[in-house]
Amino acid sequence: MILEIVFAAGCFWGVEQNFERIDGVTQVVSGYAGGNYDNPTYDEVLKNKNLKSSGFTSFLKNIGITNDDELTPEQGLINHTEVVKVSYNSDIVSTEKLINNFWEIHDPTQVNGQGNDIGDNYRSALYWTTKDQEAIALSTGQKFQKLLNAKGYGKIVTEIKKLDKFWPAENYHQDYLLKNPNGYCPNHSTGVKFDQTMKKPVVHKLIEPLGGMEILVIEAEDKGSCLYCLQFEKEVTSKYKGSIPLRSAPTSALKGFDLKTPTWATPTIFFIKNAKEVWAKQGYMTPSEFYKALGEFKLGKDSEAFNVAFDDATDGRFCKQYEIFKNTPDGVFIDKLSGRPLFDTRDRFNSKSGWLSFTKPVEGEVYEKADNSFGMKRTEIRSKSSDIHLGHVFSDGPNGKPRYCINATVLEFIARKDIKL
Repeated sequence: MILEIVFAAGCFWGVEQNFERIDGVTQVVSGYAGGNYDNPTYDEVLKNKNLKSSGFTSFLKNIGITNDDELTPEQGLINHTEVVKVSYNSDIVSTEKLINNFWEIHDPTQVNGQGNDIGDNYRSALYWTTKDQEAIALSTGQKFQKLLNAKGYGKIVTEIKKLDKFWPAENYHQDYLLKNPNGYCPNHSTGVKFDQTMKKPVVHKLIEPLGGMEILVIEAEDKGSCLYCLQFEKEVTSKYKGSIPLRSAPTSALKGFDLKTPTWATPTIFFIKNAKEVWAKQGYMTPSEFYKALGEFKLGKDSEAFNVAFDDATDGRFCKQYEIFKNTPDGVFIDKLSGRPLFDTRDRFNSKSGWLSFTKPVEGEVYEKADNSFGMKRTEIRSKSSDIHLGHVFSDGPNGKPRYCINATVLEFIARKDIKL
């Protein structure tokens, strides 16, 4: 069953990203809730952040946090707080797990703010949509209060009530940290966890230089605490099958490397040659950014292959690489950078055009793009994994089939007998 629940735990950018990584969560939308005026905008909610809103003021007085008579409503206005609406499949992830996560990722004892983000627009709140969610919020809140007390924290001030209305935030706030990897993402957690059992420290296997070219991805000691490490692993390292070895490890596991770039930011990506850093980038890289940098490292920025892959150039007819590849034994042609399979010799034919020709690509590994350059209307073929330019597809193949006209310089070949399953 798909359910919805709304959380407020400070700046919604980081909260959104935190919940998006949980299995069973189907959608997270940043927005505003808890106020009593319609169609709130980010500027309005920010402008109203220092008003002593009637609803939350009464709540604080009821739980004994304040008796300040100066905390009176201003014209009956109740400001909204920054929230995320979490949609989730309750057959995959429990409501309790999500609410426990909410308690753990922020400081529910701070009044009207989180860390240096001060104002009732950053107040802690949980807006439920089912009575079961309300019961779990109250019971887990009581348990978490005891854990907080043991660590010297005060009373939980989280506003817990039924969701009245959720207002989606402006588009630029949605997936903000995905669009802005180095954006503002403070950690307001108290460090208190429901599971207080001692865990054995993880001992990482030492990583030593392999010699020649290699790629190192520096991760956090606890990879699960680095959302961008997980994102990079999902989008790049888990799919990478290139000929240059790629390994991931925390800094503590490295031995024998000559690295100049600091590794405090994770992930940090290194291109290594004979144990020495050639190039490095601190922070998350998109797949296209990673593969363009890898292209410079492996192919050379002035090479024909780089020009074809990233500047949409074309091999010369009957080029040297074409002559090598046109009569290979049975096997598969792969992306020269990602190592992903692109075309099979079983689908190769001699078009006498001077370029490699195939009737079809490996399913799911390429995509088509309209190409109107040079006054022509053509369909470009690009690699889905690395986004490099491969060639074009035409309708003049054998027996009414398409002809995929592909540049040989951006491919590598693996004989079928050497393919590792």
